[in-house]
Amino acid sequence: MRINKFIAHAGVASRRKAEELIRQGQVTLNGQVVKDLATQVASGDRVEVDGQPIYNEEKVYYLLNKPRGVISSVSDEKGRKTVRDLLSDVSARIYPIGRLDWDTSGILLLTNDGDFADHMMHPKHEVDKVYRARLSGIANKENLRPLTRGLVIDGKKTKPATYDIVRVDRDKNRSVVELTIHEGRNHQVKKMFAAVGLPVDKLSRIRFGHLGLEGLPVGQYRKLSKKEVSQLHELAKGS
Repeated sequence: MRINKFIAHAGVASRRKAEELIRQGQVTLNGQVVKDLATQVASGDRVEVDGQPIYNEEKVYYLLNKPRGVISSVSDEKGRKTVRDLLSDVSARIYPIGRLDWDTSGILLLTNDGDFADHMMHPKHEVDKVYRARLSGIANKENLRPLTRGLVIDGKKTKPATYDIVRVDRDKNRSVVELTIHEGRNHQVKKMFAAVGLPVDKLSRIRFGHLGLEGLPVGQYRKLSKKEVSQLHELAKGS
């Protein structure tokens, strides 16, 4: 097994993150620093990341209703509260699949399955992610149309999105819109709405694939069932 895949299977990080760790010289194989991504790990080999030996763990999958004001990370150098703090009683070395901004709430998946994480995050699999945004301004078909065609954000065109206008308050010059995208670029939803002249005041991810937040209070989490994990895999394969 390739060393980046071994690290991902051990639940230390996604395969992409594992590749970064290897390139940065943070991984050793039998005491020797490894920087070749093609390095193979055989039975009995000792792999360490930052001096800590790693082992394969039982795969686990969690859904968190992330509050605002919490960092989508397992640690923070500034000492801010992280999503890992909210699952402190989970012993497995889980990490978030993708991220939600500090001031964005809603669905966040966490796992120790690197292959599953990569599968869910890669835009080619087109797993729907639905966001509910409160916007400054009046949303209508005309100003939202560019979202359905794709628009250029940070020099790269987004994939076509779909939307639903939930509510418009002309007295307060405010709208609520649900936006469905397949990607997960940095601040993407905020930047897309800003590009059409509707800055985001408040944002929440309310659905990931077939998963919603029904019955799960803010700040709470639950374990995904085998059926739910399988359904997510099928959604990604069928895209």
